Amino acid sequence: MEIPNFDTLKERIDFVVKNKSQIIAAKKAQIKHADGIAVFSTLLREHKTGASKAMAISDDVIKVRAIINTTNWMDSHDDVHVPGLWSKSLSENKMIMHLQEHKMQFDKIISDGQNLNAFTKTYDFRELGYDIDGTTQALVFDSIIEKDRNPYMFEQYKQNRVNNHSVGMQYVKLLLAVNSSDFAEEKEIWDIYYPQIANKERAAENGLFWVVKEAKVIEGSAVPIGSNTVTPTLEPVKSTPTNHDTEPPEGTQRIDFNKLTKCFEL
Repeated sequence: MEIPNFDTLKERIDFVVKNKSQIIAAKKAQIKHADGIAVFSTLLREHKTGASKAMAISDDVIKVRAIINTTNWMDSHDDVHVPGLWSKSLSENKMIMHLQEHKMQFDKIISDGQNLNAFTKTYDFRELGYDIDGTTQALVFDSIIEKDRNPYMFEQYKQNRVNNHSVGMQYVKLLLAVNSSDFAEEKEIWDIYYPQIANKERAAENGLFWVVKEAKVIEGSAVPIGSNTVTPTLEPVKSTPTNHDTEPPEGTQRIDFNKLTKCFEL
């Protein structure tokens, strides 16, 4: 359901609250590809150039750490993902893919299977290279990329040209937050979640946002600009750190064929 333009913020809030159920149903019915609609001026990135962030395993194989999505950030879809939203999905779906621009085609696969570890990890925003206060729970792909699988994206990562990522997902649990005392339930949700948003000025100007409490991750993609632009490429670690939230040991993302049905329950 498309939200029309309104002359005043109050008119927009009134419309969204009145049609909340239909809007949530429409959002849940689609696969969200979080591609960029706008780049917000509140984002201050420390752009760093230099040596490749990709770890060379051999001449034709590299490893990268892709930040696919981050929480506590209001994206261009008016969504605020909150910590824990991927927990159930990551535990069930072992067929997640690392793709080029959300294209589910053989020649656009960057990595999958045993070459991909998908997990969550808590970072300070500054650890991700952004001059922003606060912490975020990132959806992270540790991805082993073989040149013969996707030669183009192998070179893009090797040359430090991938600065944004995007998650292909389906909404499961959504809440509406509005900054209006006319709507007690939605205002209470605003008061709970607004303090943890890093780009508060965007939320305040917009007057409402959607709290994404649970979602199914289908794939993560390299994109030119993401809806959530706090999604860089980092240098991968040589071994499994001890401070990951849900990171599995190396090589544990194997396919359990008894769970194939759950993987496709979209």
